[in-house]
Amino acid sequence: MRPRIAVLATVDTKAAEASFLAAEILARGGAAPVIDIGLGQAAGEAVDVPAQTLAGRAGTTVADLRAGPRHEAMAAMGESAGQVLTEWFDAGRLDGVIAVGGNQGSAVAAIAMRHLPIGPPKLIVSTVASGNVRQYVQDCDITMQFSVGDLLGGPNRVTGMILRRSAAAVVAMAGVAGGGTAAPTDTGPAVGVTAFGNTEPAVVTAIEKLRDGGLASVPFHASGACGSAMERLLDDGVLTGVLDLTIHEVLGEIEPADIYAPVRPGRLTAAGRQGMPQVVVPGGCEYFCFGGPDSIPPAYRDRPVHVHNPYNTNVRTTATELTELGRLVADRLNASRGPAAVLIPTQGWSGVGSPGGILHDPDANQAFVDALEAGLNPTVRLERHDTTINDPAFATAAAETLLDLMPSR
Repeated sequence: MRPRIAVLATVDTKAAEASFLAAEILARGGAAPVIDIGLGQAAGEAVDVPAQTLAGRAGTTVADLRAGPRHEAMAAMGESAGQVLTEWFDAGRLDGVIAVGGNQGSAVAAIAMRHLPIGPPKLIVSTVASGNVRQYVQDCDITMQFSVGDLLGGPNRVTGMILRRSAAAVVAMAGVAGGGTAAPTDTGPAVGVTAFGNTEPAVVTAIEKLRDGGLASVPFHASGACGSAMERLLDDGVLTGVLDLTIHEVLGEIEPADIYAPVRPGRLTAAGRQGMPQVVVPGGCEYFCFGGPDSIPPAYRDRPVHVHNPYNTNVRTTATELTELGRLVADRLNASRGPAAVLIPTQGWSGVGSPGGILHDPDANQAFVDALEAGLNPTVRLERHDTTINDPAFATAAAETLLDLMPSR
């Protein structure tokens, strides 16, 4: 089937690049409708969805958007473009999307792409792709391709090569959606499982036990974006439950400077909102995560520290902070419309937080347990296990608890 790949560009400044991408997609057997997400004058350019149409969807005009705050105009164009993409996708008329842009075009394109579900390919060729693109990607499966050269004056020997290969890549990605020769590695119901390197032994054991019980698992690194993506997939019904072994990201809602703060607030809410089973363990909550040692905020520098790698430093959390975390976790689980349980490995919640580890502090951890127990509804099961999180017996118990909470599979 002929793949239909939408091309997003600020046509007032990137007309030549957009036309080049469209031609390359057509040459590879695809269709390439062009959506103009720009705010400048693009009269005479051949586009399928003009900028004025997008502005109209937002109840305004390009001229009015251009006269107002720039960030509001960009958000309006991105939201409207996202509506178009969603309508096309829901109607079976969209297989992927590619965008080309600088800072503005990349931002608008990313807003639009995040409207689509996880699955269809989304590729942005951008001058900013070599920097920190977390706010562009957030919890969506957007691929960023660095353009190397600036995207001005039409494709050249450098940018033309990159645009050509990017067009080929998105057509190829769209063509293999749902295909491939390898058999799927998992079938049937699937649950999310959250992980850190410091909780990986528990995760590996738990996944094996879930598989033995007939459940496929999708692991998510508790890095902020992955946890938010898991929440999204729970809301979308792709996942049917969660073994939340590593809830570190919730700490980021207490201290936003944590590099693993969720890209969207609301961890520990989707499963409960959807009435899905969830088992929660305070994995990785003994510490905040910052960048390199020099990035630790001054207020935290007198605490025990574990340098996980040159770009990730773990700083011990206090009893006060864990009391706040316990109350927050209790509030979120109390709102659950489905079965929920909390399992506490009382000897340690991570490799470095267990006996012998530099961040081991059972008294501080107990503050979390006390606050959680005081605020938790009796309908939420609370169990203490006299072991560490990475003990195979604990991981097995956590997996079996989720299996017990799952409806008939």
